[in-house]
Amino acid sequence: MKLDPSAFVADSELIQALEKQSSVIVCGRDLILFRQGDVPEGLYILDKGEATLIMRDSADGEVMSVEALPGSLLGLPGLIGNMSYTLTAIGHKDAELSYVTRDDFITLIRTNPHLSLKVLEVLAAEVRSARQAIRDL
Repeated sequence: MKLDPSAFVADSELIQALEKQSSVIVCGRDLILFRQGDVPEGLYILDKGEATLIMRDSADGEVMSVEALPGSLLGLPGLIGNMSYTLTAIGHKDAELSYVTRDDFITLIRTNPHLSLKVLEVLAAEVRSARQAIRDL
């Protein structure tokens, strides 16, 4: 299954607003940011370098993977839906990411409601990409 990596990329206004609420993480080596099935505690923004999103089946086989692009929001559906992550995210060596806690994300959206539409645009792009990938199977 092949997802469009651009589906995870957010608008620059949203990224800038999120990064004001974030802490920076630099990966000295490959680092698991979150695992499929984990309870979401926050959101990652890929600023520089490489990160991979992987989905596994119940037998731990890889169903799909996608290389994230700079500006990608990693973990957004789980955070918004308050449900476990459906993917595993790995930041690769020398990747730079911004991490926004769930509480800071919710506060930002509540105090800047116009950003909600930008969040929905990313979610819609992810859904569209997943549907196209399923169609192409």
